[in-house]
Amino acid sequence: MDWIILITIVFLATSLQTSTGFGFSILGTPFLFLIYPAQEAIQINIVLSLFISMIMIYKVRHDINKTLVKRLIIGSTVGITPGLFIYLTFDVETFKIFIGILILILTVLLIFKLTIKRSRIKDFFTGGISGALTTSIGVPGPPLLLYFAGVNTDKSTLRSTTLAYYLFIYLISLIMQIIFAGTNKIVFTSSLIAIPSLLGGILFGQLLFKWINQEAFRIITYVILLITGSYMVISSFL
Repeated sequence: MDWIILITIVFLATSLQTSTGFGFSILGTPFLFLIYPAQEAIQINIVLSLFISMIMIYKVRHDINKTLVKRLIIGSTVGITPGLFIYLTFDVETFKIFIGILILILTVLLIFKLTIKRSRIKDFFTGGISGALTTSIGVPGPPLLLYFAGVNTDKSTLRSTTLAYYLFIYLISLIMQIIFAGTNKIVFTSSLIAIPSLLGGILFGQLLFKWINQEAFRIITYVILLITGSYMVISSFL
C-alpha cells in the first residue's frame, strides 16, 4: 500500500512541478510524511526534485533567463549559511509560522495587484531568502514564486529559470543533508521505485503546460502560494 501511495503522490506532484515550475515540495512532502519519517521524506523530495530538473533542463534551456539564474545562485550561496544557523539554533516550527503568515500576506497583496519592479539587488535578495529557506525548512520556492509573480514573469521563463536554479539549490541541499544528517538505503530505494511514476508525471505535466494560458498560470501561482503559506502555519501546530 505504501508503494501505491508513493507512486500516486509522485505522479501528481511531478505533474504540477513540470507544468508550473513549482509545487513538488508543497504537494508531495506533506503526503510523504504519512509513509516516511521526516528526514527520509525530505531527502526523497530533494532527490526526486533534483531528478525532475535534470530531465527537464535540456528541453527548457532556451527559455532560461541566464542572468537571473546567476544572480539567484549567488544570492542563495549567501543565504545558505544563515538558513543552516536558523535550523540548528532556532525553533524551526515557530520560524515556519512566521514565514507562512508572511507568504499569505504577500500573496493577498499580489492578488490585489501589488507589483514589484525587478532589479539586480532584488534578484540577489530573492536568491538569498530562497537559500536560507532551503537550509532552514527545506522550501526554496515561495520567495521565487512571490517575486516572479510580482514582476509578472512570463510562464515559460518562470518555469525554465526556476528549474535551472533548482539544479543548484537542491544539489547543495542534498549534499548538506547527507553531511549533517546522514542518509539511508530507503531514501534511494524509494526514489528509484518512484522514477517510472515521475517520468509519467513529466509527460503529463508537459501537456498541462501547453493547455495553461498566462492568466490561468497566474491563478495557479496564487493557489500554490496560499496552500504553501497555510500548510506552513497549520503543520507547525500539529
